[in-house]
Amino acid sequence: MEFTKTQTFHNLARGFAGECQAGMRYQLTAKVAMKQGYEVLADTIRTIAKNETNHAKVFFEELLKNAGSCEDVHIDAHYPFHAGTLEENLRFAMEDETSEAEEVYPTFARIAREEGFAQIALKFEQVAKVESHHRIIFSYLFEAFKDGSLYSADRPMLWICSECGYMHTSKEAWNICPLCGASQGEVQVHLPFAKEKL
Repeated sequence: MEFTKTQTFHNLARGFAGECQAGMRYQLTAKVAMKQGYEVLADTIRTIAKNETNHAKVFFEELLKNAGSCEDVHIDAHYPFHAGTLEENLRFAMEDETSEAEEVYPTFARIAREEGFAQIALKFEQVAKVESHHRIIFSYLFEAFKDGSLYSADRPMLWICSECGYMHTSKEAWNICPLCGASQGEVQVHLPFAKEKL
């Protein structure tokens, strides 16, 4: 079957559109945080926005590799358009990341595997894992912002690649990111966690 006629093709396009939108939503939320004087929070949100943009790039490159240039790709999907206070936006982000990690990308991966695209399925699974970590981060930030403990650091620290979102809990960061190959200098954000294991 021609790749452009597969559900995987359309799911890559949906993923690309969704990740582009998520990246922009998070950039807008970071601006709100900056205006309110929450620079560390804004930096963390901007890092996640950068991750989302790189996920879009991964999907775009898979589209080009498998289908070449395409004109007028029609996709039918649902995307969130919500805004509120900074606290509400953190909750919205947590909910959106939960949906991507637990429903959207696992479904896309299953379909890609069924259609015979194991490498694309792996990309969807890797992105789902990163989105799960984003959910943890936004959950922590939402709770910390809500209860006033945003700048408390009484929990284990996490190393995060600001290029692609790959994460690992350890005493020191990797030299080269195993997901995207970024140097250790791209490891940006440390966040505390209570019960979550990465």
